[in-house]
Formats: sequence, structure tokens, C-alpha cells
Amino acid sequence: MTKYEYRLYASFLSTLPVKVCRQKVIDEYIVDFLLPDSMLIIEVDGSQHYSEAGIAADTVRDEYLRSLGYTVVRYSNEDIRTNLEGVAEDILHRIGMD
Repeated sequence: MTKYEYRLYASFLSTLPVKVCRQKVIDEYIVDFLLPDSMLIIEVDGSQHYSEAGIAADTVRDEYLRSLGYTVVRYSNEDIRTNLEGVAEDILHRIGMD
């Protein structure tokens, strides 16, 4: 896990009363976090995801994962660094625990 993935997991995701899988393989992709009961994939994105190539690759990947019924949500490293509480609130809302 990256530093920001670890921070999100250690500070929040690990405290949830639901199953959270880290670095989960789904077909040909490895997702940062999967909350299987909610069909929610959480990605924590570094700067490489904001290049033209990164955006294109993520678009293909996200479309495929959505075709399997998953919801994919992305937070930047900066989101985790400066607004962890807001990220946590958003995740709680998405899994119906707000």
C-alpha cells in the first residue's frame, strides 16, 4: 500500500464494521480497497492518475469494473492528506452508514 492508502485504511477503513479487502484482485485488475457487501471499490490516486495516459487507463478500467456491478470511487492523495474526515463521510454515505 502507498502511504495514503495506508493512512485511509489505518485511520478509517479498518474501523468499519463491514468487510474491507485490501489490494483485491478482480479479473485482470488489482483494486486498492473493496467493500464487497456494498460492491464499492475505493481507489486512492497519486499524480500518475492525472496524466493523459493515466486518465485513459482509469476510464477503461472503471468502465469494466462498473460493468461487473461495482461502484468505483476515487480519492486523490491530496484528498486523503487534507480532508480525511470528508473522505470518510463520503464513504459512510455511499455504504449507507451515515
